[in-house]
Amino acid sequence: MPEPVELVLERRRRVLIVAFDNGQRFELPCEYLRTHSPSAEVRGHGLSEPKLLTGKALVNISRIEPIGSYAVCLHFDDGHNTGIYSWQFLHELGVNMQANLKRYAERLATQPD
Repeated sequence: MPEPVELVLERRRRVLIVAFDNGQRFELPCEYLRTHSPSAEVRGHGLSEPKLLTGKALVNISRIEPIGSYAVCLHFDDGHNTGIYSWQFLHELGVNMQANLKRYAERLATQPD
């Protein structure tokens, strides 16, 4: 499993940059991190995919709290702060971002107005 070598929040752009020791570097939008949180609020118990959250386009990260040497807790400005983002989870979000965002957009498009 790659280890993180850089973690930078660009608040103005609403992006968390995560770079790993294998050379991979991901720019993860705050909206994506919020809507794909590992928290029970989003993941539920046994859901096949995350609960669909809407209205998070302008969400930002207000604080990053280290959790040991294996994860961070992201504190969002909408009050959400219960997800623990392990390095492995952040890496998976980065690797799968395009597919995850495509599926998220498809799910949003099927929501009633």
